[in-house]
Amino acid sequence: MKKMNIRSVLPKPNTSLSAKSHKKYPYLLRGLKVSRSNEVWATDITYIPMQAGFMYLTVVMDWYSRYVLSWRISNSMDKRFCLEALDEAWKWGQPEIFNSDQGAQFTSLEFTSELLNRGIKISMDGKGRALDNVFVERLWWSVKYEHIYLRAYENGLDLHKGLKEYF
Repeated sequence: MKKMNIRSVLPKPNTSLSAKSHKKYPYLLRGLKVSRSNEVWATDITYIPMQAGFMYLTVVMDWYSRYVLSWRISNSMDKRFCLEALDEAWKWGQPEIFNSDQGAQFTSLEFTSELLNRGIKISMDGKGRALDNVFVERLWWSVKYEHIYLRAYENGLDLHKGLKEYF
């Protein structure tokens, strides 16, 4: 679409809004061979279209097993639902490296402190580089095309029930 200089008439939420005052961390996964679970975890946020508006979905995923350790939905981009997903994921252990994009939720002091206080290295995708987090991006494709787009969720409760079955 970019090459043809056309755009969608429907607005798409921007899920990667960063805060200029938040610290950004380097990308640590380039060339890294992940060989076991709990070596690298990754997170991201996507939007889920609904009959009226949309919701946001975040996951914490183990890069080696591709297992979704935890997930949350929210009707806002507040960091709270990301922190809740991270808090739930601790029951699976903890990674050596935690990868995210540079969104304000993941660069917030609360989120980064949670990782640093546990001795976890923080890795952040380059700006506009979705392929740096390829496994979570692939999950988004699967969730949407294998589940979401086949249903017409009316509200957050129905969406939560449907995603609970999916995950």
